[in-house]
Amino acid sequence: MSKKQNAPIQNQEDENQNWYSSWFDTPYYHILYKDRNYREAQVFMDNLTHYLNLPEKAKVLDLACGKGRHSIYLNQLGYDVLGADLSENSITEASKNSNETLHFKVHDMREPFEEKFDAIFNLFTSFGYFESDDDNLTTLKAIKESLSEYGFAVIDFMNVPNVIENLVPEETKTVDEIDFHIKRYVEDGHIFKEIDFEDQGRKYHFTEKVKALTLKDFQDLMDEAGIFLLDIFGDYKLKKFHKTESERLIMIFK
Repeated sequence: MSKKQNAPIQNQEDENQNWYSSWFDTPYYHILYKDRNYREAQVFMDNLTHYLNLPEKAKVLDLACGKGRHSIYLNQLGYDVLGADLSENSITEASKNSNETLHFKVHDMREPFEEKFDAIFNLFTSFGYFESDDDNLTTLKAIKESLSEYGFAVIDFMNVPNVIENLVPEETKTVDEIDFHIKRYVEDGHIFKEIDFEDQGRKYHFTEKVKALTLKDFQDLMDEAGIFLLDIFGDYKLKKFHKTESERLIMIFK
């Protein structure tokens, strides 16, 4: 690819795609977030599966699984795991790890599954992306419909009051020699992250936009969906939730 000083900006925000269906499908998404703490995530999985007391070989759905790192770990713990994600590229990559008890498929989380699961995990703020607020309710209903009679679901979301209080308005992260210029702000009930960078002579612009859902918002949605919220935790060690100090909002429901 030839380098051009005034190359056009490659902007994901075309008329036919939502931001998440294109941004998550690019290699740059995985480059930017490659330094996430996966050991911490594995501790979270250990704590969560122990708390839920899942039966041996339980059927687990990792909803919005990305490239499947957590699906793979859950499978290593002995569970029969399906990883589902909207990103075809991520599922193609994840599927390289498939085995008899680990499978992956492209799936829109707004649609329920025909099969039923003993546990459904929606991890690391993989909720609230949709343009229509109605889709958040639709997703919760789909999760409920996909649970077995004795199944549990978990949503691990950012704790919005804490995030807003500690929001870093601007920063630059350099990963694999790419300078990602990041701006964050709150607008119209959403938390935005604008990401600009240049690679091989091309300029790119992506926007992440997540609904700033609080515990009260989730409670209202769950009431409407006929869901029972069973427990709430504030971090990956499953400590008690504090509405302003906790980093995470982890909800167990059925």
